[in-house]
Amino acid sequence: MTKQSQESWRITNVRIVADEEIISGSLVVAEGKIAGVYPEGSDVPAAYGELPVVDGEGGWLLPGFIDVHVHGGNGAEFMEANREAFDRITAFHAANGTTCMLATTVTAPHDETEAVIREVAAYRAGDMPYAALHGVHLEGPFISERWPGAQNPAYIVDPQPAWLEDWMARWPDTIRLLTLAPERRGAGDLIAMLAERGVIVACGHTDSGYDDIIAAVDRGLSHAVHTFNAMTPLHHRKPGTVGAVLTDPRICAEVIADGHHVHPAAIRLLVAAKPADKLLLITDAMAAAGLPDGEYKLGELPVVVKDGAARLKDGDTLAGSTLTMIGALRFMVEQVGVSVQDASRMASGNPAKQLGIADRTGRIAPGLQADLVWTDERFAVRQTWVKGRTVARA
Repeated sequence: MTKQSQESWRITNVRIVADEEIISGSLVVAEGKIAGVYPEGSDVPAAYGELPVVDGEGGWLLPGFIDVHVHGGNGAEFMEANREAFDRITAFHAANGTTCMLATTVTAPHDETEAVIREVAAYRAGDMPYAALHGVHLEGPFISERWPGAQNPAYIVDPQPAWLEDWMARWPDTIRLLTLAPERRGAGDLIAMLAERGVIVACGHTDSGYDDIIAAVDRGLSHAVHTFNAMTPLHHRKPGTVGAVLTDPRICAEVIADGHHVHPAAIRLLVAAKPADKLLLITDAMAAAGLPDGEYKLGELPVVVKDGAARLKDGDTLAGSTLTMIGALRFMVEQVGVSVQDASRMASGNPAKQLGIADRTGRIAPGLQADLVWTDERFAVRQTWVKGRTVARA
């Protein structure tokens, strides 16, 4: 097929998750964009009659997933900082419905972190054949020694504004999100500087109390990574980081919905507490995602995966996940009890809004990019498209 025919097609006999409603019918893609949604029984314009047709077989058509927190998959991680690893990761997650992601680092030396930023910028400048990299999420190294999780404590440092100034000058619009512990020396000034420059700042791996987080939000912090994990917990006299995340509507909250990191009841509490547009599904996936149980690494740290749960070999600390975005959506619907529309918003629309790209992706609506995932009735991915082009097919 020509490029135009690859990016122009229609899908029929499918349940389309469009904003607040589910429409049974068909959808037309023209030159990489959504041209129209047509309920069952309505006429598709004759101009689209000759386009290739995909039979949706009564399954679901969802906006492509946007994962703002993912370290790797299928045996590769972003810290490898090369195109082969990036292709391997983005191909794997595309096969599980992801169409856009942030390459997420681990706490590492300056030069290793810089290499990831440099190589992601170069990757984005060329052809991205699978899920698109929207930029980098720096998870650390400005985090708490008390809450390192599966981050290497040897490389934890206080905030270094000069590093960020240098990286942003050399690779503009590449660093999209940074996770830090707001209680660290100099964190407040860095939060304000980054927020002013359009970088999302998140709390995570933090020993901050409630008041610390609220003060950080006042300076520009707007995000919380893997809520409940690696942060001070909720107590009725000391609300902690979790209490601030639950109660401050300015904070977007991530959650790892895999059944290992957070109990379904705690996720229900999070869903009830947060505004509808302030909860994001993430994978926090490591290199072992998509591979059998066994021994792996997250950065330099040895990890053991057993029954799908990844833990540091030395101890019982959870170390990222083996989750996929389709797995997170399925868990939210089947175990937490949210609607398909709400789970879709958490996996696509909300992250698009948080990243500032909701004007072009994250929803199914005419004029937006055809970033789409088609699944069967049980949410098994059949096909994924980025800008109308097939990037994965079962």
